Amino acid sequence: MFFLCYKNGMQNDTLQKLNDTVKVPRPGDIINGTVLAIENLCIYLDIGPAKTGVIYGSEYQGAKNILKNLKIGDPISVKVVTSENEEGFVELSLKEAARELAWQKIKEVKDEDKPFNVKIEKVNKGGLISQLFGFPAFLPTSQLSSNNYPRVPEGDKTKILRKLQSFIGKEFEVKVLDFDEKGGQVILTENSKETGEIEDVISKINVGDIVEGIISGIVNFGAFMKFAVGGKEIEGLVHISELDWQLIEDPAEIIQIGEEVKAEVIDVSQGRVSLSIKKLKEDPWKSLKYKVGDIIKGKILKLNSFGAFVQVLRDNVDNDSSKIQGLIHVSEFGTEKKMQEELELNKEYDFKILSFQPERHWMSLKIVKK
Repeated sequence: MFFLCYKNGMQNDTLQKLNDTVKVPRPGDIINGTVLAIENLCIYLDIGPAKTGVIYGSEYQGAKNILKNLKIGDPISVKVVTSENEEGFVELSLKEAARELAWQKIKEVKDEDKPFNVKIEKVNKGGLISQLFGFPAFLPTSQLSSNNYPRVPEGDKTKILRKLQSFIGKEFEVKVLDFDEKGGQVILTENSKETGEIEDVISKINVGDIVEGIISGIVNFGAFMKFAVGGKEIEGLVHISELDWQLIEDPAEIIQIGEEVKAEVIDVSQGRVSLSIKKLKEDPWKSLKYKVGDIIKGKILKLNSFGAFVQVLRDNVDNDSSKIQGLIHVSEFGTEKKMQEELELNKEYDFKILSFQPERHWMSLKIVKK
């Protein structure tokens, strides 16, 4: 193409007639072009018959790190900002085009479900951070393989962070788990060498299956359990809420590494198995015969900003195994300070039942003042 550029927007008759027959690029279109000329803070592109595009001003500044490496004749994909400006050029954006094309590639990678490598650049308390096609890509701690998961005793957050920091600079084989184009977020999941083999084994597991194994790791939000399926050992997670019917703050208080246990499979998804130990235990809420207005005895287990957890004390039942907790809301005292002044940990009080919903394992209480 013969490059013509007139500052006053004038064009000869032949070029004008040719322009009239050519489809004009519309704002938002992603098109291909070839670098025609490079001037100070301005790049001209051949984008078709009798059409010249330009990247300049803020669009140039926003993509100058990419543009500085371009040479005359280089092909490039751009996004149309304005179909024709006052000087007769089609205004273009490289940054916007790069963004859209990057998301197209991310979608393709997600749809293909193929693993790829990323280098870990930094970490936070939630996981590892890398990049994918220029966008931040987050690998949550929960999506690490069992080999790389930071199994820190008592869930010490400082030690977990230190373990995660040891991965900076290392490459991980991952897949795209999910992404949010609007929010500019990509979520990854680690694809360990055993992933394919494990997925074949997991495909044979069904929700409701009962498995036997040992506790292989304890973290602040639950416990890992190893069990065998078809001669292959795999690992599932028992969330803290699925360990027992009682309120649990530290899983290590009720379960130990190496302990032999049985569990029920409650979910199989994304190559992971979720288990429940408490589902194989009797639900203590089913035997309750309480009703709203009843007066019961309870012991204060825990105080926090929204209220106090109360262990219900039942006649002829081992208090430590009753595992029934109710909640007395802080609003019953007016302020958190007053609640802390009136209640004492591990002390017994009389309570009135305000709400009782055994199907939801829920009981709200009010202290009976003498």
